[in-house]
Amino acid sequence: MIITICGSLKFQQEMVIIAQKMTFLGHCVITPIFQISSNSKYTDEQLQKLKMAHLRKIEISDAILVVNINNYIGDSTRLEIEYAKEHCKQILYYTDLIQDLEK
Repeated sequence: MIITICGSLKFQQEMVIIAQKMTFLGHCVITPIFQISSNSKYTDEQLQKLKMAHLRKIEISDAILVVNINNYIGDSTRLEIEYAKEHCKQILYYTDLIQDLEK
């Protein structure tokens, strides 16, 4: 299965670990690779292109994996979930998979 990881970039370190574990389970995992913070020097146009590229990743995936640590889902991630639903993608949540991933 091709899975795009979605979630707040404040969990980026956790996303890397989760992506590795999902890969070991046999999945092809697409992850966000850009760190965006308050001191990032991206233009609005660049941020829009990053967003559109991430939505395209969702389009080519079979599913998304929402990294919802402590059940946190931000506004951008909510939009990604809705986009995935509109494109009939399976929605997986980290908090539902944590026991399987911890093995």
